[in-house]
Amino acid sequence: MITELLLLDIETVPQYPSFDRMDSNWQTLFHDKIAKTVPEDMDMEEGYRKKAGILAEFGKIICISTAFFYEDEQNGLCLKMKNIYGDDEVAVLSIFTDLCNKMYQHNRQFRFAGHNIKEFDIPYICRRLLINRMPLPEYLQLHDKKPWEVKMFDTLNWWKFGDNKNYVSLHLLANVLGIPSSKSDIDGSMVQNVYYKDHDLPRIAAYCQRDVVVTANVILRFLDKPLLTDERVVVV
Repeated sequence: MITELLLLDIETVPQYPSFDRMDSNWQTLFHDKIAKTVPEDMDMEEGYRKKAGILAEFGKIICISTAFFYEDEQNGLCLKMKNIYGDDEVAVLSIFTDLCNKMYQHNRQFRFAGHNIKEFDIPYICRRLLINRMPLPEYLQLHDKKPWEVKMFDTLNWWKFGDNKNYVSLHLLANVLGIPSSKSDIDGSMVQNVYYKDHDLPRIAAYCQRDVVVTANVILRFLDKPLLTDERVVVV
């Protein structure tokens, strides 16, 4: 059921504003991590700017936007949203797992939903929990699960239709399906600068929230249901 889904999207940044802010040991570790996957002429400062935020070993989570569908007597299917953001990653993760725990207690069959969450958002969250020495809840103990046992509604995986070579961004998928996109004054490539230069967390959270609404509408299109209108999206 669609009401069993917990939609989410995360925003991440490098742990430090720049490569030279890390000590020499971590600089070496970062170099070793990316050396085989970046062009030879890319310097480490540029590599850090482009890669560190998406690597759980060198990045951190600053925002998790969540949402779930519910039925309203007057408006029909609606979306209730909660943004969790801040500089303190442990606090962000604690609030998120508290929310998930409540969902799990209410329905042990609940599923995470989002775009590319199987390969990015959920593994990143799990790794950062362990790095921060936080307990890994039962519903996130995925390390020994078989692929068919990991039950998530991943819109990227759905769109692949078995074609594992295919990748589509949420922005492209939304446009293909005729869904208003979340791209406006900010996109994912700008999050790092907005965080470290402007320190505008509410702006980042608003962008993350828009991505979740887009993902919710993609799910509705997949299920041949009407798209959400503004009055059917509630932020708490």
